Amino acid sequence: MAVIQQFQATPPLSLYIHIPWCIRKCPYCDFNSHEKKQAIDEGQYLQALTADLEQNLPLVWGRTVRSIFIGGGTPSLLSPEFYDQLFSNIRARLAVIPNAEITLEANPGATDASKLLDFRDIGINRLSIGVQSFADDLLTKLGRIHSATEAIKTIEAAHDAGFAAINTDLMFGLPGQTEKQARHDIATALSLEPTHLSYYELTLEPNTAFYHNPPRLPDENKMALIQQQGLTLLQQNGYAQYEVSAFAKPQQQCQHNINYWQFGDYLGIGAGAHGKLTQGAEQSVYRTTKPRLPKNYIAAPSYLDSYNKVAAKDLPLEFAMNAFRLNQGFAPQLFAERTGLALNTIEEPLKKAEEQGLIEWDIQFIRPTESGKTYLNDLLSLFMPNSK
Repeated sequence: MAVIQQFQATPPLSLYIHIPWCIRKCPYCDFNSHEKKQAIDEGQYLQALTADLEQNLPLVWGRTVRSIFIGGGTPSLLSPEFYDQLFSNIRARLAVIPNAEITLEANPGATDASKLLDFRDIGINRLSIGVQSFADDLLTKLGRIHSATEAIKTIEAAHDAGFAAINTDLMFGLPGQTEKQARHDIATALSLEPTHLSYYELTLEPNTAFYHNPPRLPDENKMALIQQQGLTLLQQNGYAQYEVSAFAKPQQQCQHNINYWQFGDYLGIGAGAHGKLTQGAEQSVYRTTKPRLPKNYIAAPSYLDSYNKVAAKDLPLEFAMNAFRLNQGFAPQLFAERTGLALNTIEEPLKKAEEQGLIEWDIQFIRPTESGKTYLNDLLSLFMPNSK
């Protein structure tokens, strides 16, 4: 039977902006980041980002941006004046909702108190601070350029600058990390009162220095203990887990990332940026990419490196890969709204997942069980095309 797509409404739209430069490439990092060898020509990159946005406007005519996320790399390397002009250029070309969540990734060692004040003054209202650990020896092993003291001062300066929404990134399962060190990391973070914590396991990704020369990591039993003690401490201190690695105080969930996980749309601009856009007139979903290397991106006559239609048969898996990261899962009608497919398209994998104890569902939500979260790959495999 032919698969019929029918979008009843256009998904929410977010804007992602990629800043590709960093001071030093971390050995675990697989993001599109490049060490800054010389002064960054901010004017040149601003011109490229603006031209990139203009070329993509036909793909999002008439739509309103609900959140903006500036990632990297190390976005806090660039000046507040750069972002002030960038936001002016964006608002001259795209409608942005009032009080939209605007997140900037900032690293200790690549910002200061004065800069944070300026970022706040130009409209950035959420910071995501890449700490990773509060132990100096572990930071050295991770190749980070900051110390624990600098990380603490950066979070304190963010509070002083008036940021009401602050995320702190922490890793666990670090080379040689003990349970005591992991508890200290969580305890230190909690004492600084961020509104949001990203707490995730170090993984050895291909094309990274750690992958080619693996460090010695805690064994599985120790890793499980470290993770569980971290989850317990976060929950005891009022941080609710709403996604695999995301914990938030009430009303402080990251709206931009929730849009990703609910299979919303996002326009990506900048070197190596990815995007996902629904074209209602064509009843199709497209994935976009931009040239990866900064010099190629800046010199590109066309910033749209690829524009590929997602086959209808692949949409259930793509949706599941995002939606099942959320603790609450998804409302049944959301599947049809975001894929254009009827819910009965995934009736068989849902039944199998329920039989295997990987999901539970009612009229409001289809959500992963604790077993489904633990064995997420097994759950997702049921939604693969032609899965039996």
